[in-house]
Amino acid sequence: MPMENIQKSGTERVLILAKALPHLGKRHSELVCCAGVTEEKIWRRQYPVRFRFMQDEKKFKRWQWVSYEWQVPRKDNRAESRRINEETVRPEKEMKPQHRASFLQPLLLATTSEAEERQQSLALIRPENPVFSWTKKTQEQIKSEQTAYESAVRQFELDLSGFTEEKKALEPCPYEFYYQYTTRGRSHDHQCLDWETSATFYNWRRNYGEEKALTNLKRTFGEEYPEKGMAFVMGTHSHYPKTWLLIGVLRLDQNEQRSLF
Repeated sequence: MPMENIQKSGTERVLILAKALPHLGKRHSELVCCAGVTEEKIWRRQYPVRFRFMQDEKKFKRWQWVSYEWQVPRKDNRAESRRINEETVRPEKEMKPQHRASFLQPLLLATTSEAEERQQSLALIRPENPVFSWTKKTQEQIKSEQTAYESAVRQFELDLSGFTEEKKALEPCPYEFYYQYTTRGRSHDHQCLDWETSATFYNWRRNYGEEKALTNLKRTFGEEYPEKGMAFVMGTHSHYPKTWLLIGVLRLDQNEQRSLF
């Protein structure tokens, strides 16, 4: 296809399926990589998104439809990637639980290798025999992350002249979460970069204490999700296209086939 015929900007509507943990960009900005699918079930990646610094009415969550204006990123040649205009983000309705599995069923793949064969950099897979676990970060790791997040807040305030609202630095999660699983007999071990998993830990720690929060996490993400049905949103690393990252953990019924309509 001639380059002049490739669409380089536009508007689209996407069902958000994943928000990865915030990380620090080159200019010390706190950035989030999001991913979802269009109404035609085409994968889209939204990056970079300064999610915590967006206006409240523009923030969105998993399973919510979102529309926005976009451009092709200058330094990301993955076909699914979109650089969105945050000012144009418009959150819409949330997809009801009974419609989710039937809508996403055509996207489910057995392995990320199958996605590579289709030249995809995003994929939805069913993990087999998933085991959820965690490791505690060192004090040095936590301190380093805290310093970086504080720097991101200062940079944001510098970037926006006249900005008056005080924004707190993100608190580093004291744990890294992991999944061990198989696909077609092949073993995998991935760090869980799903932001919602860490946010759930924070909420439960605040309500029940740290030990109970970890117990609840293991029961929910290690027992209930696999038993009732779960799927992983996988995405390739921007600089290492053969490296797949676990960016989203979905509760997705195994046998739910009711119509979207």
